[in-house]
Amino acid sequence: MDLRATLRAGVTTGTFVKTAHPQVVEVLGTTGLAFGVVDAEHAPYDRNTLDLLMLAGRAADLPLLVRIPDKAGPTILQVLDLGAAGLVVPHVNNADEARAIVSRARYRGGERGFSGSPRFAGYGSMGMKAALDAGDRTVIMCQIESADGLANARAIAAVPGVDALFIGRADLALAMGHEDIRVDAVTQAAQAIIDAAREAGKIAAMFVPNTAERDQFAAAGATCFVVGSDQSLMRQGAIALAAKKSV
Repeated sequence: MDLRATLRAGVTTGTFVKTAHPQVVEVLGTTGLAFGVVDAEHAPYDRNTLDLLMLAGRAADLPLLVRIPDKAGPTILQVLDLGAAGLVVPHVNNADEARAIVSRARYRGGERGFSGSPRFAGYGSMGMKAALDAGDRTVIMCQIESADGLANARAIAAVPGVDALFIGRADLALAMGHEDIRVDAVTQAAQAIIDAAREAGKIAAMFVPNTAERDQFAAAGATCFVVGSDQSLMRQGAIALAAKKSV
């Protein structure tokens, strides 16, 4: 499945995966969601657990991006070798950082070390050219969540190989001196990032806590949404169930 083509085809919805268990991915794979984002920045994932989740994503036909904890080359290499469909990279502040991320994630014209033996390459079954093609199709989303990132959003979006700008409203709000993601200044900043992505022909992606805000920002031009998480979906379902009175 070509996730990049799916994301470019129209409005898409996924969710964060924060629970370190492959059955969560299997369940999400039955729902019709377009993708999941494994949150290795804020959730308790080691490499072995990521490996199991990537395996579950392949089995469930659910493309999984990984929000990585840092921009280091070995981190990027390991996540992509495990078979991630792409990366969400936090705290991208300028075009130079974006170029370095793309280089670390790409074979051709980049610096990603090659082995044909990992999952992404079919465990040696694909041949080198096909494996290089597969590796260079991974999606790269640069998360904009700082004052510098906001100021440099157009330059980041213009970097070849960057597929999307991902709006991180919580940290962006904090960077702007606010403790509410819905204040006008943060909404205007999000709109500026959406506009920067669209002007560069890139995908405007963002996290939203609910479908109402997804629809709000879809009308503003964003097309890729991470709505809540496995944890929030379970919690909301349980709250709704607990609120129903027996008859």
